Amino acid sequence: MNTTHNPITVNGRQYNWPVKPTVVICVDGCEEAYLHEAVNAGVAPFIGKMLAGGGAFHANCVIPSFTNPNNISIVTGVPPAIHGICGNFLYDRESGHEVLMNDPKWLRAPTLLASFAAAGAKVAVITAKDKLRRLLGYQLDGICFSAEKADEATLAEHGIENVLSLVGMPLPNVYSAALSEFVFAAGVKLMATQRPDILYLSTTDYVQHKCAPGTPGANAFYAMMDAYLQRLDEFGCVIALTADHGMNAKHDPVSGQPNVVYLQDECDAWLGKTLDDGGARVILPITDPYVVHHGALGSFATIYLNSGEDTAIVHKNLEALAAIEVVLSNQEAAARFELAADRIGDLVVVSKLAYTLGTAAGRHDLSGLTVPLRSHGGISEQGVPLLLNRPCRPLAGHTPLRNFDAFAMALNQIHA
Repeated sequence: MNTTHNPITVNGRQYNWPVKPTVVICVDGCEEAYLHEAVNAGVAPFIGKMLAGGGAFHANCVIPSFTNPNNISIVTGVPPAIHGICGNFLYDRESGHEVLMNDPKWLRAPTLLASFAAAGAKVAVITAKDKLRRLLGYQLDGICFSAEKADEATLAEHGIENVLSLVGMPLPNVYSAALSEFVFAAGVKLMATQRPDILYLSTTDYVQHKCAPGTPGANAFYAMMDAYLQRLDEFGCVIALTADHGMNAKHDPVSGQPNVVYLQDECDAWLGKTLDDGGARVILPITDPYVVHHGALGSFATIYLNSGEDTAIVHKNLEALAAIEVVLSNQEAAARFELAADRIGDLVVVSKLAYTLGTAAGRHDLSGLTVPLRSHGGISEQGVPLLLNRPCRPLAGHTPLRNFDAFAMALNQIHA
């Protein structure tokens, strides 16, 4: 590894050149309780060492606490107000269409991954779901592929081929713990065979949506992860582990039924008109192609309205609902949550810990919810771990730390 490079600056932040292979891991849906429960159960000894080793910090993710805005925050080192990705899904006022935010055209800032690669670093990215691959790999001259479509990886598009043979595992089902294990296994194989300077791994929260902290399914997942972390440590890597969001139960404890406020239905009733009649448009930024495990129900929504009068009516009625934690105007939400104002609606709504937000009841297919709903998106899922496998100095002036400080911590703050 070339250690003579000068630091690089990306999005106004300076990062030292990696002196050892540096692995940053986003464990999807990993609230801190999962780690502590697995350690206490005796199934995650390496994570236990990380927690006790002088590199364990509490951090906050960005709101909305969803996958795309947080992964992109981690790899850009800045909040959505700068990089532009404010959810998995948005309403494009210009085109008049509701669209997924998985196209790089929505990015407004370069990534650390592409910037380090352009400066001469060997960079590799492995993500669980293909929805993130194009965003994470934007302008990246390196390896970037998903576990979901590992069998389709080519040198021309992904910087690598024959991934299944390299990893020695079959293509995993997208709705399985095996999807995340493939990410870790592939990362270890790449570190053994190509030793990238920077490796970014991003998993899926399938297990966390299904299993609470300390349950057998959750502990088995973290035991698996623990073994791969140990291997990366044995390769001499600096490891920084964080999460895109936490996870909470969002169902009635007695019936097991989801706790949902269907905002489109409510707005239609309050305004006496539907979207087709010029009423409200409710957007759920949790929406993505993989809704089986959460039914597109999360704790953050944004509402587009056509007049100040309609906005005032909806705002007042939302504040009266017991399930709602906060209702903010466009500018208030942009300031408080560091969001791009032109990519959220006139109102932003966040539900309380045990509740989710939907559009219209008839638009949500909940048949895939085989266990009581666990989901995310709100302020209640903002707390995440930030662990390093080396003693580490906190970042001056950063209280609390953010998950998007992970690269700065791993590259700039490790004790010599």
